[in-house]
Amino acid sequence: MSEKQEFFTLLGGKVNFKRSIYNPTSDAVWLAAFAPKDMKTALDVGIGTGGVSLCLLANNKNIKITGIDVSKDMLDICKQNSDLNNQSIELINEDIYNWSTTKNFDIVLTNPPYFNGTPATHNAHHNADITNWVKKSCARVKPGGYFCIISDVLVMDKIISVLNTKHFGGIEILPLFGAKNTAERVLIRAKLGVKTGTKLYSGISMNNDSILRSGLTIDALLSTL
Repeated sequence: MSEKQEFFTLLGGKVNFKRSIYNPTSDAVWLAAFAPKDMKTALDVGIGTGGVSLCLLANNKNIKITGIDVSKDMLDICKQNSDLNNQSIELINEDIYNWSTTKNFDIVLTNPPYFNGTPATHNAHHNADITNWVKKSCARVKPGGYFCIISDVLVMDKIISVLNTKHFGGIEILPLFGAKNTAERVLIRAKLGVKTGTKLYSGISMNNDSILRSGLTIDALLSTL
């Protein structure tokens, strides 16, 4: 799609976005698709311009979402995008590292800024401390609730280490493959307070149309394989 176009869509046109300083990618679709059904409350850590949350709302009409981000600029655009889709998201302009709250959620989702490099102009986190980011995110999960993350395979060990120390079990790992024969991303989901073991799936193509365009959940897709 041309960069000159003002708007673009995800989920086969179900979710609309205004082109801006940061545009959600297919990572947002994949993470939203990994959320279990029947979640009533969700926290999107590092919500950015709303990609994950709006995709989640497209398939979960009754879920109440709170989004936190350190960048006021990103949250302003997120509000525009939520209005564009006739959705309502509670937005909090705080740093997850320092957020003081007693709120807990049925599910906490995050697509963290694990990449290194020069900080961009949109003031989002770069070069994030993934270990601390995951710790702070996990602290907001209700007992029996879920933590879901999409990230680079290179930091998978750090994520799983935190989940083990924070009493999460039932860890599910789903590699996502692109053109390479090694995974480009990994989805990880875990449940607080359970002791069941880890499940490693064989992996899915990042270009899977059932997820990216039709809005199929990953659980639904896996049940057919």
